[in-house]
Amino acid sequence: MATVVSFVCGLLFGIGLLLSGMANPAKVLGFLDIAGRWNPSLAFVMIGAVAVAAIGFAIARRRDRSLLGLPMQIPASAHITRRLVLGSCAFGVGWGIAGFCPGPALVALGLGSAKASVFVAAMIAGMAVFERLERR
Repeated sequence: MATVVSFVCGLLFGIGLLLSGMANPAKVLGFLDIAGRWNPSLAFVMIGAVAVAAIGFAIARRRDRSLLGLPMQIPASAHITRRLVLGSCAFGVGWGIAGFCPGPALVALGLGSAKASVFVAAMIAGMAVFERLERR
């Protein structure tokens, strides 16, 4: 049952990314171009996503188990570390260069985007390098 619910949630997420334009690198780069031809439309998408997530986390923090009976996995630490800041900066730079972040890149890959295939390959390579460095 958890697999079916996960699939439906992922499908809903992907459809939301398509409808909002988050899977379109040109729209994302237009949003990030605050000094040029800025497109503020994705700000509303992000505000909506943060609002929904805030409600979800508020409910989840009061529960020990999910509606499917699985344990809640909420990060326990709110400490901001150098590693967190550097990782966030790397994520932001990658998003700004490519116009993709992981979720929308996978959606665009499913649509057959060549740019997304290069991004996803680089993302997987980056994760592999991180894993090797982390094991040392």
